[in-house]
Amino acid sequence: MLSGRADCAHFERSNLTQFTDLGLAKPLLRALADEGYTTPTPIQAQAIPGVMEGRDLLGIAQTGTGKTAAFALPILHRLAENRKPAPRSSCRVLVLSPTRELATQIGESFKSYGKHLGVSVAVVFGGVKYGGQMKAMAPGVDVLVATPGRLLDHLQEKTINLTGVEVLVLDEADQMLDMGFILPIRRIVKFVPRQRQNLFFSATMPSEIEKLAGELLNPNPLKVSVTPAATTVERINQRVLFVEQTRKRALLAELFDDAGFKRVIVFTRTKRGADRVARSLEQVGVDAVAIHGDKSQGQRERALAQFKAGGVRALVATDIAARGIDIDAVSHVVQFELPNVPEAYVHRIGRTARAGADGSAVAFCADDERNLLKDIEKVTRQRIPSFDRRNDRQLGAATAAMPEPAGVKPERPAQPHRGEHKPQRNRNHAPAKTAAGHHRPEGGQPRHAEAGASGKPAFKGPSRGRGGGGDGGGRRAGGKSEVWSNR
Repeated sequence: MLSGRADCAHFERSNLTQFTDLGLAKPLLRALADEGYTTPTPIQAQAIPGVMEGRDLLGIAQTGTGKTAAFALPILHRLAENRKPAPRSSCRVLVLSPTRELATQIGESFKSYGKHLGVSVAVVFGGVKYGGQMKAMAPGVDVLVATPGRLLDHLQEKTINLTGVEVLVLDEADQMLDMGFILPIRRIVKFVPRQRQNLFFSATMPSEIEKLAGELLNPNPLKVSVTPAATTVERINQRVLFVEQTRKRALLAELFDDAGFKRVIVFTRTKRGADRVARSLEQVGVDAVAIHGDKSQGQRERALAQFKAGGVRALVATDIAARGIDIDAVSHVVQFELPNVPEAYVHRIGRTARAGADGSAVAFCADDERNLLKDIEKVTRQRIPSFDRRNDRQLGAATAAMPEPAGVKPERPAQPHRGEHKPQRNRNHAPAKTAAGHHRPEGGQPRHAEAGASGKPAFKGPSRGRGGGGDGGGRRAGGKSEVWSNR
C-alpha cells in the first residue's frame, strides 16, 4: 500500500495567483501569454512549484482540471534550464497515456507550451504504421508521449530505448487499470533508469493503483488532490430520466429539439450502439458522428475535428473516448446507456463544464439499469435528481410516459453483437469475462490483449510497417503517424 511505502506530503495551496509568480522560464510565459493564460488552476498552482524542485508527485485529479499543464510546464522548465540532446532513439521525458486521443492532445500541449523553446516532441500509438514513429525517434527527442502497448512493441524490437529518461509521467492511471495496462506499465518501467523523477496522476485511487503508485514513486512524494476521488464537478447540472429501453432513441431526438443542446456528447456502451444512435439522430435531422475503437485513426480525427469546429451537434462515443476528448464548450453530456463501471459515469460527465464553464449531464435509466444507477450514486456520494424536462418537476419514473416524436420508430432492446459488452444482470455489474477470467474492454478482447501486453509482439517486426494494435483499439493498418518534431 502507498501508506507503507511513503508518507505523502500535502502541499498547501499557495497564494500565488499568476503564472508569472511561479518562476517559470520566460519562453514558457510567452507561450502562456500567446494562449491567453494568466491564472493557474488549483492543481497547477499546487503542483508546479514542487515539481520544479524535482519532487515526485501524486496527483489525484479528474480531467478538465488543468493537470496536463500542471506537469508539462515544470517539465518544459526543466528542459529549458538544462539543455542537452537526448540519446539516439530515446527521450528525456516519457509520458504514458491510455488512449491515442489523449496521447495526441498531450503531445499538442507540449508542442504549444514549448514552441519558444525549440523542444522536440514525438507521439507514439497504435493504429498507424511503425515507420514514421521509428524515423521520428531515431535522433532522440526531448518528450515522448506513448500508449503502453505500442511502446512495448518498439522496446521489444529495439527501435526505441528508454536509457535517457529523466522524468516519467503516468497519466490517467485508473483508466490504465480499466484497460488492462498495469502489467505492460510494470514491464516498461524496467527499461527506465532508476534515478528519475516520477509524476503519477489518477482520478480515483483503487487499491491496485495505490499499490502501483507506491512502487513507482520515491519516498515522501508531493500529494496534490483537487477533487475527492470519484466525485462529480459541482458546476455540472445533473439529471436522470427514467425511460423504457425501447423509447430511448425517441427521447434523445426530443432532447435535441431544445436549441440549448448545441454541442453534445452522447455515450453508449457498445460500438454498434454508437453507430446506431448516430444514424437515428441523422434520420431526424441532427448532424451526428460516431467515434469508437473500430474507427480508423483518420476517421476518429475527422470526427473530432468536425465536432470541435461545430460542424456536427452530436458526437456519439463509447467509453474509449470518455477521458481522451478535451473539447471546450460541450453544452451537454447524455448517457444513452449507464456504464457498467460506476466510476465511468464521473469521467463521462467530465467532458462538460470544462475551463470554468457550466454544463449539463442527462442520464437515461431503463428498468434494468436501476441497480447501475444505485451503484453510481453510491460511488459519487450523491443522489442524482430525476426530472420531467417539460416542466422541470421531480417526477421520477413518470418521464417514461413522454410522447414519442413523429417519424421515429421505437427501438428494440439493444442486443449485444459479437465482440461487444453484454449488459450484466448480477449485483456487481462487472464487465463480461473470458474463460480465463480477463475482463473484456471495448472490442471484446481481453484487457491485457493490447499489442505487446501479453508478451508477444503483434507483428513480426517494425520493418514490415504493419499498423495494428498498440492502444487497444487500432487494428487497421496504414495512415500517417502522429509525430511532431519542432527541434
